[in-house]
Amino acid sequence: MGAGTTAASNLIRGLRTGDRSLVIVGCHPDRFALAKSTADRNYLTPAVTDRGFLRALARVIRRERVDLLIPTTDTEVAVIARHSARVPCRTFLPRRSVVELCQDKYRLNRHLRARGVPAPLTFPVTSLRTLGRAFRRLPVRGLTWCRIRVGSGSMGAIPVRTVAQARSWIEYWRDMRDVPAAAFTLSEYLPGRDFSCLALWREGTPILATTLERLSYVASGANPSGISSVAHLAKTVYEPRVVETCARAVRALDPRASGTFNCDLRENADGTACITEINAGRLPSGLLLHDLTGKHSVSATFVRLALGEPVELRDEYDADEGWYGVRDLDTPMGVFHVDALFDRIQDARG
Repeated sequence: MGAGTTAASNLIRGLRTGDRSLVIVGCHPDRFALAKSTADRNYLTPAVTDRGFLRALARVIRRERVDLLIPTTDTEVAVIARHSARVPCRTFLPRRSVVELCQDKYRLNRHLRARGVPAPLTFPVTSLRTLGRAFRRLPVRGLTWCRIRVGSGSMGAIPVRTVAQARSWIEYWRDMRDVPAAAFTLSEYLPGRDFSCLALWREGTPILATTLERLSYVASGANPSGISSVAHLAKTVYEPRVVETCARAVRALDPRASGTFNCDLRENADGTACITEINAGRLPSGLLLHDLTGKHSVSATFVRLALGEPVELRDEYDADEGWYGVRDLDTPMGVFHVDALFDRIQDARG
């Protein structure tokens, strides 16, 4: 799903690298996006939220004899998880209740903290009248993180120092974007390193995990928050503590968890990596740095797990340091080893 987008294009590239025998069918409701798709065959479908979407999707699946449906956005994951009985092929998603919990960042935060999993101290904004009360419950020093509790790409997120700044930000989103004040949360600001941990699970067993650290962000200068889940520059890292925290989080969500769990973590002032969100049921748009490094193809392993095929891996942490991923607008993602970063480059600085 989402053929022609960055997420789908990177997934297709990873799948073809991991298993060239696969036939890939794409669908998207935007014919212009679909024109960019690198899938073998492509179908224009209704929007995922349209009444006729599931019928059209089922027709494509039957016509192409599709074995596995892979959503690439949170909205797609939510719809497919809710209506999986109407999808005439396999999916490999966490349970619907897990998907819904993870897509509400505040509910997820409460769930994890109640079970001892590191997550930032967070309070809901019930109304602008109670904003000051929530603000005062957070640490006095430094910044406070204000963001919308549902969505991706750091939507509606900004660091603030005062109640007045938070109020102005929330009022703007309320007045200009029809986002109610109650859609926001206030959290302690996490100043440390920024990690992504991608993990595949089957029936409560961790299968494969990879980790990277985000070093800079796409369009960060134009983003009020200054950061994003979309890294401009990232590197593979060996961080077993991050993997362990994510494993604790997944087990806290579902002891019989299956599917893909992409965890975002950031270090607090004490250096503890805290879960800030979990994208359950979809592979990240920057998949290739996870997928084209290390010993195992994440995307090909995902497909084998989803199709019920034998996979010999169990609790495998595939950490291959020294790889960098570079992303920008309108260019394919680059994945380079540190030893080859400066191939074909001459230094003219001095």
